[in-house]
Amino acid sequence: MAIMNFGGVDENVVTREEFPLEKAREVLKNETIAVIGYGVQGPGQSMNLRDNGFNVIVGQRKNSKTWDKAVADGWVPGETLFEIEEACQRGTIIEYLLSDAAQIEVWPQVKKHLTAGKTLYFSHGFAITYKDRTGIVPPPDIDVVLVAPKGSGTSLRRMFLQGRGLNSSYAVFQDATGHAKEKVLALGIGVGSGYLFETTFKREVYSDLTGERGTLMGAIQGIFAAQYDTLRAHGHSPSEAFNETVEELTQSLMPLIAENGMDWMYANCSTTAQRGALDWWKRFRDATKPVFEELYEEVAKGNEAQRSIDANSKEGYREGLNKELKELRDSEMWQAGVTVRKLRPENN
Repeated sequence: MAIMNFGGVDENVVTREEFPLEKAREVLKNETIAVIGYGVQGPGQSMNLRDNGFNVIVGQRKNSKTWDKAVADGWVPGETLFEIEEACQRGTIIEYLLSDAAQIEVWPQVKKHLTAGKTLYFSHGFAITYKDRTGIVPPPDIDVVLVAPKGSGTSLRRMFLQGRGLNSSYAVFQDATGHAKEKVLALGIGVGSGYLFETTFKREVYSDLTGERGTLMGAIQGIFAAQYDTLRAHGHSPSEAFNETVEELTQSLMPLIAENGMDWMYANCSTTAQRGALDWWKRFRDATKPVFEELYEEVAKGNEAQRSIDANSKEGYREGLNKELKELRDSEMWQAGVTVRKLRPENN
């Protein structure tokens, strides 16, 4: 473990050089990793573990689209693909990667197979942090750990296939065996993490829920819509409004920020752009800071968690979700985006 300085603050991080794949395989050589759920994180994590040489099985509901997807990805029914309860029985490490709402529903089936010495693994701190709302309370004689990749399972898999890694946080909630830490680090390396940084279940879910509703998804869509609508209202074409709002950011500027930081990107833009950005960024910060403070407070109180549980457990949840997603998809801005993406050079 290395102590790294992040903006003047020291943090514990673990790199693949410090904890190589060979060591991870040695730590988990006698373990059977049962990945429960094959939706968002399940495919990427299970296939990366399999390709890295670990003993992996998948647990999923039979006669479902995700069961069929698992078969298409090379998991063999009766050998490496099982119904959820059988996978839990066979597994010594249970990666609980169902959606938060589904974790609540399936928990009674999973809990009865959490015998002494097993490991329960999460990629989100939701179930444990909000246990009073979820009812998910692990038995005291098992290890409970977390590896949370900082991106989607699709990104985790794509980066793995490119020989890259997606950074992840890790945490130990319960160490019954005395080996929980080495197991969670081995699992973090096994699923394809670039490096691992230490957190807690509570800090992970607070930051994750804030980020999803904030700059990662909610706030960014809100800012896109506000700027696009303003440009359109003042007579700019859909193509121009979309290019200035989304395309230039995602295709040109974000890669520069990812590679070198915001200051470098500013320094390598026109002086007019620099001046305007430096003059206006604090106004946007000050305008949105109260919203982020309110958002974080709602997360900390558990209100956001309860809203998610209630909404995602309703009858007809999928139909309602698809209706809301259709509103986004059919909006002029994102329909303009369909055309703009087709015009990219790599698509012609």
